[in-house]
Amino acid sequence: MRTSRANWLLALGAVLLLAPVAESHAQERRSEQFYYPGDFNWRFLRTYPEAARLFNAFDYGHAVLYERLLTSGDRVQGALADEYRFLTQRLLVRPPRFAIPEEAVEPTYAKVAWQAKQMFDWAHVLHRQIYDVYADERLAGPVRDSLIERLTDYYLSRRDIAFTTAPKDMALMDAQPFSQVFRRQHASFNGLIWSYHWLQVGLYEPFIAGRTPAEKKQLVQSTVARFWQMVQTERFPAVMPMTSAVAPAFSAAHPRAAVIFDNLHMMHDIISDILASPQIPYDGKRKAIYDQLARFRDSAADVISMDAWRGMGSHMGGVDAMGGSPLELLRPVAVPVSPDTAGKAHDHVAPPRQSAPAKPDTAAPKSAAPPADHRH
Repeated sequence: MRTSRANWLLALGAVLLLAPVAESHAQERRSEQFYYPGDFNWRFLRTYPEAARLFNAFDYGHAVLYERLLTSGDRVQGALADEYRFLTQRLLVRPPRFAIPEEAVEPTYAKVAWQAKQMFDWAHVLHRQIYDVYADERLAGPVRDSLIERLTDYYLSRRDIAFTTAPKDMALMDAQPFSQVFRRQHASFNGLIWSYHWLQVGLYEPFIAGRTPAEKKQLVQSTVARFWQMVQTERFPAVMPMTSAVAPAFSAAHPRAAVIFDNLHMMHDIISDILASPQIPYDGKRKAIYDQLARFRDSAADVISMDAWRGMGSHMGGVDAMGGSPLELLRPVAVPVSPDTAGKAHDHVAPPRQSAPAKPDTAAPKSAAPPADHRH
């Protein structure tokens, strides 16, 4: 049953993680690397499960998108429509407690583009470890910032799978022969992916703006509530969220990490376009993806200046076109808290217990945020 899919994936993943890569690509090293050690690890999940567990659902969303684009053929529209409903009405509403082994979701894609999967996984580790550092109240100021830079160095030590810290020209995402195919053909799913990226970078700002643990918690909940507004009303970002625009304080403090995340998110779009493009035959998609990955590891190819990167947000329409500031809400929204109602939340409506701190905007549509399961 679809409602038990996450549990099934965990079991299947245990088998797939032990299985060899397909023979045709057996020469590729698996060479996975674990978290940088420290007792700050997993503090984000323990303290902010309402946000952290959403990322487990995001991982599923990215993985299933690639698998369906690669394998569904003429049925791709219907397949993605089914997955979009599953994500927005069930999995995001009640996200998995643990990270989903993506090989269980994208077995065909992982065999075709194993290096892409490794590069994304490694960048996601950096994302999660930085959240952990921010969530650890024992770390503050220069000590915290120094650790984030050390995590970035650790990430970059894997040159074979690390995105470069040199910002890339947006033409790579928007002006290649296969560009923009996915967003034209599957606008809602594309918008959902961009909302993921908005939250992934936007969540850094509450930790920098908050002065106390209680204030940080409130701001994180407010940012998550704004994400739910996007999903429920389908008021998704109109252009790809740029870290420099959505998370300006984080980008100023840690520009290398911010550029890495923008390059990662650009590559997500590029792979979606390659998989969706009828111009690239099935047996040519692996090479097309690997050619792009090489460009995103290259610190000299297709780069722009840091000043141009910082101004890109304004050039692309500003933060409002990218989903808005994570520290502002369109209107007061109920913070989802009840696991009991989560499993019944087919229409995303739950009785509110508290409201996120924001000034009302009478122009915004009236809607309630969906409930989420906070067990951890």
